[in-house]
Amino acid sequence: MLWAHLVAVVHALAVVLMVTGALVALRRPWVLLLHAPVAAAILAVNLVGAPCPLTTLELSLRERGGGEPYGGGFLGHYALAPLGLDVGSPAVQAGVYVVAATPNVVGYGLLAARAARDGVGRGRGRRGSGVPLVDTARGLRPGVGALRR
Repeated sequence: MLWAHLVAVVHALAVVLMVTGALVALRRPWVLLLHAPVAAAILAVNLVGAPCPLTTLELSLRERGGGEPYGGGFLGHYALAPLGLDVGSPAVQAGVYVVAATPNVVGYGLLAARAARDGVGRGRGRRGSGVPLVDTARGLRPGVGALRR
């Protein structure tokens, strides 16, 4: 049963990362290296309609340990059922998707706006990156001339 509990903890961490990762990345950009693949995997599983591999593993480990498997999936069992919500309800499903998508849309939108503003990917340098910007006739450009002024 210990392994099943450890898988449940890892699963909970994956859910928290999925929901909050894009917002955390606003302060800690390296989090995107974790968030993007986790979010893509969770999205793929949901789009295909496949059972979550972590839930399947947890249920298998529970049975091997003599425990009872649960129905309704991870979120249904640990988050929704205790609140009296039916995971199969279309309204609850819509709510789950809204709660998962909203912080990601906001976070990635703000990250994209920041990248556009700072010129990341266009060779214009980035504030706080250590690359000095030189004011030229064509606008701000990276260069060492800024150090001489």
